[in-house]
Amino acid sequence: MALLDSGDWQGRIFSSGWVEGSGEVYDSTEPATGKTLGRVGAAAPSDVDRAVAGAGRAQAEWAALPYAGRARVLRRAGQIFEEYQEEIAEWIVREAGTHPGFAAFQTSNGAAEECYEAAALAAAPYGEVLRSVEQRLSFSRRRPVGVVGVISPFNAPMVLAMRALAPALALGNAVVLKPDPRTAICGGVTIARVFEEAGLPEGVLHVLPGGAEVGAALVDHPRVPVLAFTGSTRAGKAIAAAAAQRLKRVHLELGGNSALIVLDDADLEKAASAGAFGSFHHAGQVCMASSRHLVHASVADQYAELLVERANGAPVGDPAGGPVAVGPMIDERQLLAAHGIVTDSVAAGARLAAGGAYEGLFYRPTVLTDVPLTARAYAEEIFGPVAPVVAFGDLDEAARLAADTEYGLSLGILTRDVAKGLALAERIPTGLVHINDQTVNDEATVPFGGVGESGNGSRHGGATANLEAFTELQWVTVHGEIPAYPF
Repeated sequence: MALLDSGDWQGRIFSSGWVEGSGEVYDSTEPATGKTLGRVGAAAPSDVDRAVAGAGRAQAEWAALPYAGRARVLRRAGQIFEEYQEEIAEWIVREAGTHPGFAAFQTSNGAAEECYEAAALAAAPYGEVLRSVEQRLSFSRRRPVGVVGVISPFNAPMVLAMRALAPALALGNAVVLKPDPRTAICGGVTIARVFEEAGLPEGVLHVLPGGAEVGAALVDHPRVPVLAFTGSTRAGKAIAAAAAQRLKRVHLELGGNSALIVLDDADLEKAASAGAFGSFHHAGQVCMASSRHLVHASVADQYAELLVERANGAPVGDPAGGPVAVGPMIDERQLLAAHGIVTDSVAAGARLAAGGAYEGLFYRPTVLTDVPLTARAYAEEIFGPVAPVVAFGDLDEAARLAADTEYGLSLGILTRDVAKGLALAERIPTGLVHINDQTVNDEATVPFGGVGESGNGSRHGGATANLEAFTELQWVTVHGEIPAYPF
């Protein structure tokens, strides 16, 4: 039996909630071929109020369940993600244009693990006994916030929705999810179906496939006190400004311009392999991508040559049609934006060592060398399969170059001297550090987030971060008798 037994989701109601739409529909298309995969009900801003109202009605009963009841639903959801992994992964491959390995990661290692970790979170300690100068019991406890808004992107649609949605549900909240309309089936409809099968009560989860205007309505809604957003820095700033008008908490995971530092003692063959993955994985459409390859001058030419070999040898094509390393970019706008950065950087003095060409939505893995520090490929997030290589002379220069960005998401340092790598990392502000690995890493158990233009810190992952993200802290005192007061 298929989990998604229809290609038509036009305002369809599931037992766990809605895939909402006010009558308008649109086609979900496969970026590799342009074929229509299904029809989805397009949400409108007017749908937001209805979804939030429904979620609010369902949330109190959901939160009142014993924690074991919520944990049971999350565990079952994890099992369903595993049971239907092949079907779900195929939808991710076709709708998001990614390769099967990354699609499988988003289901079994991503969504399923997020559910299992969230199930454990439901039973985690959620308060502490506090000292008091008075003769009374004084303690703090975590309470669900109510309705959590989740706005997720196209590039990893399943896992980037689930890493906020699962812990929010486990802690007793209802969720209104707005997936990117380009990946609304694998990043929205599929999630609704999984939780329907898992026994999530009606109304606790609502899915609103829609554009920026739907997201804006969700941000502005007075009964959505907490928002989790993953996307561009530009959009994140707009959301933060709008949410501030209602004093909302926002958890922002935004863009990156992450450095991969290659020291002179690194194994260059392995370093080039790691660097190629960090830049070309999922056509570079990853916030943690290795966006700037900072390489010691004594080995920079050799490293660049090895990187060019891997770029030229990487198979590019339809990931649903056979084994490829790099699939299509999500749409023409994204492709042309990345290509514009490449051409502008070459015009500014960078040397095009590999790639720089495209056919349809397939962009060849690209290597730029001799990149000026003023070039766009050095200064901006590319979000395409592009690896700019910049040489440095010593550790001081490496630290200065790596820190020379408004972003601060991920950092990779490749060296045989681990202590040297850790000491170098101390000098570079960033949310994530990986010694002897490239920059693209994530697990359900870790606090994930960036600094600076990359976001406002760790917002999910691990019990502590998730409790802080999706609950309110409440102080409670208990007297044995009513105290006497001088009135």
